Amino acid sequence: MGSVKEVLDQLNKDSFVSLLSKLIGESKYVQNNPPELIPGEDRVARHVLDVLLPYSTTTGGGPLIVNHVTYVQGRGNVIVEYPGTVPGKVLSFVGCHMDVVTANPDEWDFDPFSLSIDGDKLQGRGTTDCLGHVAMVTELMQRLGETKPKLKSTVVAVFIANEENSSIAGVGVDELVKHGLLNKLKQGPLFWIDTADKQPCIGTGGMIAWTLRTTGKLFHSGLPHKAINPLELSMEALKVIQLRFYSDFPPHPKEEVYKFATPSTMKPTQWIYPAGGVNQIPYECTISGDVRLTPFYNATDVRKKLQEYVDDINANIEQLDTRGPVSKYVLPEENLRGRLTISFDEEMMSGVACDLDSRGFHVLCKATEEVVGYVKPYSITGSLPLIRELQDEGFDVQTVGYGLMATYHAKNEHCLLSDMCQGFEVFVSIISQLEDD
Repeated sequence: MGSVKEVLDQLNKDSFVSLLSKLIGESKYVQNNPPELIPGEDRVARHVLDVLLPYSTTTGGGPLIVNHVTYVQGRGNVIVEYPGTVPGKVLSFVGCHMDVVTANPDEWDFDPFSLSIDGDKLQGRGTTDCLGHVAMVTELMQRLGETKPKLKSTVVAVFIANEENSSIAGVGVDELVKHGLLNKLKQGPLFWIDTADKQPCIGTGGMIAWTLRTTGKLFHSGLPHKAINPLELSMEALKVIQLRFYSDFPPHPKEEVYKFATPSTMKPTQWIYPAGGVNQIPYECTISGDVRLTPFYNATDVRKKLQEYVDDINANIEQLDTRGPVSKYVLPEENLRGRLTISFDEEMMSGVACDLDSRGFHVLCKATEEVVGYVKPYSITGSLPLIRELQDEGFDVQTVGYGLMATYHAKNEHCLLSDMCQGFEVFVSIISQLEDD
């Protein structure tokens, strides 16, 4: 038998596109946006199982150990194992998820819910994130089951449910970890396959969603001296909050090492105010936004600080800048003060800084350089759920992906067949390199 690379060879394009076509055909039914849209990931899992079961111990057709693990009906996960010969030697490809974000067909130039092909472009919701990876890793595991190379390493693939929305828990990888089903993966590198652009993503951001509610006093806009304008109060308060945030959480020296595109940020993204005439200063308004935090800061510390800033502003509201000669936030004769309250979504995500000294990182870099022609690791303050928890549990997590960042969660999502072919080659190179240890 030839070398691992010779045996596993290249991605079978026809087989891959045929499988991806089936998966994108299910994308409408795996959109994840509860309570309106709850995905049925088993619709995708069924196609994965159709490909892999013929090469499994389940049917007697091959060496793959296939486990369809379900905690919520219709929303299963799939764990596939190709056994190696050395106990405790393992590598895994995890994070390929079988749900997608929503898509509105009216806004797309092509049908999001069926695969269309335009030259090298494979188009449809999930091609980049993450059904393209599901199809590619399924093809890799099928190739292992079919060619049966003698490997020291056990190779494991984990296809997960419920990655795109965490408002419903106990469905996907969080539950697999809780039940100890991924414990053996701690013994080797875990490659989380859900980023883009073919380069190692070595850092991600934490995320805290916040809401700042401001209460003033409603009055006719022709008599502004009798009002407390919550819009002005919000704007001035938010400026102070942001300035204090950037002073307390400045760019961190390690961000340069990890090549983060941006430092930590705290900014508004939504503004809500009550309906009413333009001649009416409203009673209240709400600004919502988020903090994106590089992994060198602690999300709990940030929440405490934001609360502290708001408490200070409330206590010293007279000292806040006003806007014009009659703008004010206190009406002493009426014993009224403007007031701010800040609240946070329960869910906080922590960022990840991958271990740059680990074997997993080194083999990923070497494979990338070999196949793509260069290696240029990057970090972003976009957030990936779940992987910090895995890292904290002792997993050597490395992240990479072969879709296109420009089309991630976007309309007209697509990936390139040539990129997916390179991804397959990178994974073959990783398997091959780890055999030499």
